[in-house]
Amino acid sequence: LAAMVFGDNEARARLNAIVHPRVRDRAAQLAEKAPDDAVVVQDIPLLVENGMFPAFHIVIVVDADVPSRVRRLVTDRGMTERDARARIAAQATTAERKAAADVWLDNSGDPGQVLAAATELWACRLVPFEANVRLGRCASRGTPRIVAYDPTWPDQAERIMSRIRLAAGDAGLRVDHIGPTSVPGLATRDVIDVQLTVASLADADAIADRLGDAGFPVVPGLTRDTPSDDDANPEQWGKRVHCGADPRRWVNVQVRVVGTPAWRFALLFPAWLRATASAAAEYAEVIRRLAERDEDTSIADYAGAKEPWFERARPRALRWARQESWSPPS
Repeated sequence: LAAMVFGDNEARARLNAIVHPRVRDRAAQLAEKAPDDAVVVQDIPLLVENGMFPAFHIVIVVDADVPSRVRRLVTDRGMTERDARARIAAQATTAERKAAADVWLDNSGDPGQVLAAATELWACRLVPFEANVRLGRCASRGTPRIVAYDPTWPDQAERIMSRIRLAAGDAGLRVDHIGPTSVPGLATRDVIDVQLTVASLADADAIADRLGDAGFPVVPGLTRDTPSDDDANPEQWGKRVHCGADPRRWVNVQVRVVGTPAWRFALLFPAWLRATASAAAEYAEVIRRLAERDEDTSIADYAGAKEPWFERARPRALRWARQESWSPPS
């Protein structure tokens, strides 16, 4: 069967049309029977190829280099080298799998090494992640710490946004990577900030449980941005905030109504920093000093201490937007 379908795209599509719906239905049945505190692990060889990864809280790719994969298929499965290479060629590329992977485990070498990595992953990430989702709580973050820019932040943000889009459904008008991790080269806290755009706060409340089930529980009490002097109408500053439940990937989800001042500024601010090197450098110095000021500084105190700088920077960012005819993405 493998020899027939992995060298023939049409035959493989026919086989997939027969098998995949049945596999999905059976997997759903098994997942529904799992205890409330279970960690359900689904081993899906074609997860990436079928675009299924946004439906899962976390994607772990166990990879091996091509020579190792060919050798194992020939030795363990009795395949010819030609058939083994045809199977590999029909699958997602390494780059495509890395784009979908929240965790990458290299299985090319000693099995004991990947087993140790999987054991640590289970105990330190998956088990507490499940508890956080079930209990609707944010992952603990400790004190603010500035780290060097991570070039994988945009890919991480895209995975997060794909999950949020799926959970929000039609109520989500768009999702954007905002905040300092969206500014290339900027050293900042390792927290992915995204903004989910909705038509109303009623829509935000209606999807709160769905976002929580997807791994982004609501943060009670954070329902308003700080009004600016140029638009102090309190009706314009409402919001909802969700956080990431994954203990190894901190996430802030700002849910704002399209067209409101805070919604617009959340998109403008990183655009201004990306276009204005001096402003980005100034912001980097501000957050570095605040993070180093006191080892016991809380996240809330750190955020509040940035407000005076934002008050001074806001007019400059707005002036830049007028000069450059900047407008929010549509």
